[in-house]
Amino acid sequence: MALAAAAALGRLSLSCARSRALLLGPRSLRPAFVSASLPDRPAPGGRRVHLSASRCSNSKAASLHWTSERAVSVLLLGLLPTAYLFPSSAVDYSLAAVLTLHSHWGLGQIITDYVHGDKMVKGANAGLLMLSAVTFAGLCYFNYHDVGICKAVAMLWSL
Repeated sequence: MALAAAAALGRLSLSCARSRALLLGPRSLRPAFVSASLPDRPAPGGRRVHLSASRCSNSKAASLHWTSERAVSVLLLGLLPTAYLFPSSAVDYSLAAVLTLHSHWGLGQIITDYVHGDKMVKGANAGLLMLSAVTFAGLCYFNYHDVGICKAVAMLWSL
């Protein structure tokens, strides 16, 4: 079963690479060492096309961040059934932290992909930091002064 899934995934990635080559054409696809040596250049609309992603980030830090994102996602997958089966304040506060961190990183990727311009990026990141801080503080306040996340979800399900 696993071997068949791996073979299907291999065929899918191969067909995706072929269709990407057909759509983008041979001039758009370059090996990494060629793209890294070429300078950024303006596109037809006057926008800059960045050919290498490694200019602004340390690859070890990016790898550690990617691994941390996956660890938080797996932790969240484990926390959800735990919250249902064993509701407690420790689980409530863990959910508050993990949900806030998971959403902060996800929205940060949206900012990275869709917000352009130095001032706009700084403003969006500052807004995201404020939103994440207020979200975490609000969830902690809700856990301390009200029923908590686990019981609140259980109450919603019982409606």
